[in-house]
Order: sequence, then structure tokens, then C-alpha cells
Amino acid sequence: MSTMFDLSGKVAFVTGASGGLGQRAATALLNAGAKVVGIARREDKLSAWQQASGDSAAIVAADLSDRDHLADVVARCASHFGNADIVVNAAGINLRQPADDVDAAGWDTTVSINLTVPFFFSQHCAKAMQQKGWGRIIHFASLQTFRAFPGGLAYGATKAGIAQMTRAMAQDWSAKGINVNAIGPGFFPTELTQAVFSDAERAQRNAAQTCIGRNGNLEDIDGPIVFLASEASNYVTGQVLMVDGGFTAK
Repeated sequence: MSTMFDLSGKVAFVTGASGGLGQRAATALLNAGAKVVGIARREDKLSAWQQASGDSAAIVAADLSDRDHLADVVARCASHFGNADIVVNAAGINLRQPADDVDAAGWDTTVSINLTVPFFFSQHCAKAMQQKGWGRIIHFASLQTFRAFPGGLAYGATKAGIAQMTRAMAQDWSAKGINVNAIGPGFFPTELTQAVFSDAERAQRNAAQTCIGRNGNLEDIDGPIVFLASEASNYVTGQVLMVDGGFTAK
């Protein structure tokens, strides 16, 4: 591995690490040499990942939607390997409610998990990054950052917000050594997209809308996540990197 992509000596905190792309991102960072703390609510899923990942992996079971306790969660994460050099905000929720069915509780939950938590979790971690003069924050955007999908009003609004939040955080923090970017996955087989992949015809229609001609495989996220977490992205900040096989290019 080129030293440009080597994460040895770095510490990463990854939310949403109990499954899907969050867990895949955590594993990719581990394989690149980082020590990784996975954070999610489901301790059983986190424990299974940790046991399969070795001594460079640690876990923190926490409900990130409790904003008042985020500082405590960050402190618990730092107790394992030290403060974060890299933060990946992969936790997310999509209630798939059409506009007429969006209620206040669903809206508030979606905004909290998808937009509020990534900012305030990152803000707590950014303090130590600024002291070191180096950091990487990676949010998870979506196809719905740029496209409207049925039943995606609240989710899409938060993912569009991620794009602007990424730019605004880069504006404030990149001169202090913290690069802030987002990854926008296309259709990958995860719990959030189970409804899509359980319908073979629908999955094939989505694949046909990409330039490459297929939906994503979990390993397709590895290179982009390591790139944005490493020295390779030294001059990249405030960007949304779409990892969608060209879905948004058509």
C-alpha cells in the first residue's frame, strides 16, 4: 500500500457500525491500518464485528439521538485508543413516508439522526483535531442529496442538508487542518435498501440507470472511504463524492 493511503497511527470513530455501509467503512479503515471505534445502538451486532476484527477494533453501544449525551459518547470512544483523527458519520434512518404522511415525530427523528447528530458528534471530535492540526470528517450523503425519490421527503431533505453542512464545515475547519467531505452511495445491498433489493425487477431498473450497469457491492465503498480518510485527500474538502456507478450522471 502506498504510504499516501496508509492509516497506521490514526484513530477513527465510525457511527452506524453495526451493519451495512457503516460497518463496511469501519472494516475498510481497519484494513488500511487505523484503530477503529464502532458506534451504534445494537451492541450484539457491534460485538460480532469486533470479535471478527481483532485488537484494533473497539465498540461503544450508544443512542446517538440523545444529543445531550454526545460529549459523553465521544469520551467513551476516546477511552479506547485516544481522540479521533477520522470521523465517519454513517448512521442514518429512512422512514419512507410520502409527503402527506410525514408526521412531526417522524420528521424530528429523521432530522435528528441524519443531520443533527453528524454535526454535533463531529463538533465534539473536532476540538481535538484542531489541536493536532489534522483531521478527516466524512459524512454519508445519498442519491437523494440530488434526486427526489417517492416517500423520501424527510430523508431527502436531510441528505440535501448534508451536502451544505459538508461545505460549511469545510469552510470553518479546513484552514485548521480538518478536511470535511461526504460520500454519496448509490444502491447498495443494506438494511436500509432491503425493500429495493427484495424486488428483483426494481433492483434491475436501478442498475440500468447507472452508467456502469450494476448496483453497488459493499467492497465498492472501500477505496473512496480510505481515500477521504487519508493523506491522499489532502487537497480535497467540502465535496460530495458520489459512489453510485454513475446513477446521478445520467
